[in-house]
Amino acid sequence: MHKNLVIAFGGVSPEHEVSVLTAIQAASAWGDDNWKIIPLYISKSGLWLTGDHLLELESYENISEAESGATPCHLTAAADGSPVLVFKSGGFLGRKTALRIDMVLCAFHGSDGENGAFQGLCETANIPYTGSGVTASAMGMDKRIAKQFCRLAGIPTVPDVLFSEQQWVREQGQLITQAEKMGYPLFVKPGSLGSSIGVYRATNREELIMGVESAFRYSTDLLVEKGIEPLTEINCSVLGDGEDLQTSVCEQPIAGGEALTFEDKYLQGDGEAKGMASASRLIPAPITEEQTKKIQQYSLQIFQAMGCSGVARLDFLMHSESGEIWFNEINTIPGSFSFYLWDATGVSFDQLLEKMVSIALKRHREKNSRIRYHDVNLLSQKAVKGIKGLKRSKGER
Repeated sequence: MHKNLVIAFGGVSPEHEVSVLTAIQAASAWGDDNWKIIPLYISKSGLWLTGDHLLELESYENISEAESGATPCHLTAAADGSPVLVFKSGGFLGRKTALRIDMVLCAFHGSDGENGAFQGLCETANIPYTGSGVTASAMGMDKRIAKQFCRLAGIPTVPDVLFSEQQWVREQGQLITQAEKMGYPLFVKPGSLGSSIGVYRATNREELIMGVESAFRYSTDLLVEKGIEPLTEINCSVLGDGEDLQTSVCEQPIAGGEALTFEDKYLQGDGEAKGMASASRLIPAPITEEQTKKIQQYSLQIFQAMGCSGVARLDFLMHSESGEIWFNEINTIPGSFSFYLWDATGVSFDQLLEKMVSIALKRHREKNSRIRYHDVNLLSQKAVKGIKGLKRSKGER
């Protein structure tokens, strides 16, 4: 009997299209015939849809048509409490179909799909899912919290100024002064986005103000970071759970300008939509063995301390001349699942996916082996009498 693997992707996120690419890549690479792949596409408006064509890249040449040809669906529980995906088959008058959900492969990027919200839904429905849990996902998505956590763990991070939109309105002059003390260039970043979306480089006060005002379109909280120049960006991926972890080779992404942009990450190469696999990069990164080991060690330390699981990519900034290294951010669901780093490490894409699913199933078994409720009926007749007594006492006062 086939098990159902739901690939969940899309979502209300500026990284929506990147998520679609990752999901299609994963579906194409999946090689285990014991699993049947079920697409769960969440539209930009939040509508849940399914349909085989949603895992075909050509369908997205016209997203409206792709969505109109898909079937609305929703998550519910079967009579035995097990999670099922329900939809109508055969048109408006068709019968309802309920598909058992044995596993969810989370392929979201950014916002509600990567920040722990969808993971919380899976936890509530007791569905095994790939990637990090609620806490680690939430921490990883929030750049401010991730950096503060790393500082507490002794990992070097670039100096920054953190503030909310309300603070900017009240204290703009003071915040600008704080930021300028770090010296230009400065980088303005939304607090909870990836893929270099909403990131602005400022070389003077006018550009700083413009960058802050623009970045607030994406997030209510921002970071203004000191720019590192000359800069080399180095990324490393970690795979595993708990103590059983391994690191990939390191990569050096190649930027088209002073900083790595969304276009550098996703719109390079031969013009085909390949997600992160299309970006210009050097693998392995042309850095010293000592620098490689330090970045890999930092990556393991952060992954484990945050309680991450599955596969993640950790991004670091390195001063090109001094070799000094700083943590930049963690991606708990990296673009293309960083398969290109694992392929260079000796783990093929299908093997990577199988490991992710295996880790998720193990974590789910361990969770369900624990006591999850206290077998005492507080609503027994005796307890209810006590509650009624409390009500009388309250009324007598």
